[in-house]
Amino acid sequence: MTTRNKLIEILSKNRDGHISGQELSLQLDISRTAVWKHMKELEKDGYGIEAVPRKGYRITDFPDKLSANTVQWGLKTNKIGRRVIHKKEVLSTQIIGHQLAAEGAPEGTVVIADEQTAGKGRMNRKWHSAKGEGIWMSIVLRPGIMPHIAPQITLMTATVLANAIQEVTGLNPQIKWPNDIMINGRKTAGILTEMQAEQDQVQYIVLGIGMNVNQLETAMPAELHKKATSLRQETGQLWNLNTLIQTILSNFESAYDHFLQYGFSDTKQKWESLAYKMGEIVTINTPGRQWKAELVGLAANGAVQVRTADNKVETLYSAEIQW
Repeated sequence: MTTRNKLIEILSKNRDGHISGQELSLQLDISRTAVWKHMKELEKDGYGIEAVPRKGYRITDFPDKLSANTVQWGLKTNKIGRRVIHKKEVLSTQIIGHQLAAEGAPEGTVVIADEQTAGKGRMNRKWHSAKGEGIWMSIVLRPGIMPHIAPQITLMTATVLANAIQEVTGLNPQIKWPNDIMINGRKTAGILTEMQAEQDQVQYIVLGIGMNVNQLETAMPAELHKKATSLRQETGQLWNLNTLIQTILSNFESAYDHFLQYGFSDTKQKWESLAYKMGEIVTINTPGRQWKAELVGLAANGAVQVRTADNKVETLYSAEIQW
């Protein structure tokens, strides 16, 4: 853990009182001058720092803007988000995530950007990632699983995003197979799972998350007005990105650890309870074929299952589902 992370952790435990510079110096094993310099860096991030002679330091105000410090402030995870890379503008957080993973970045490393200029989603579709209006984030994972298991992490992450949105906003999102988070029939978040793997083991996964948070409809491309939405559009209020990110990371770590320890069955049940259009007739598109079928759930391995007109259940590993 870096000195800055340790400082944030100490301050978060003393939010209701002051802690002296001498005590911080002892706990961090740095000089009091170095403590003061760290406090100035926190002020640059937008924190209100109260320094009282003979009492010490206390945080009084918390910034709305994103930074590595603001994300980690009060983040209660053991691994996910203990290292955060924040960028103002990138082509894609996925690109940086792959670079860091290839260089040996530890599991749980998070890349966050204020803006993506070449964000993408599933099937290489462009993702509109405007500055300060959403969560554009990638997480480096090293799960040590077989490559064919990796799609289950996408499904697990979808339940995490749905739960986090509900926890913070009170909305009730649903999941469109395999990775779209829907609110009132329009998409508000998506997941892109990319991996580097050998035949028998995943070397690393870069898990991309895009979530529309504070966009107004007028800020979105016209072709998305009937297809996409944001938390602001659905609730009529602005949402703090730091709060949402911390909720996602905390819930993700719990779900990820459970998945690695116990397997996919609990995730399957949770996903099916949140499934969009479950039990309804949908249009299935696969290469060279389009037909209608009833969405009935997930197979044990995470593939989607549909019931055809002749009452047969088909298992689909790759398909585009429409209605």
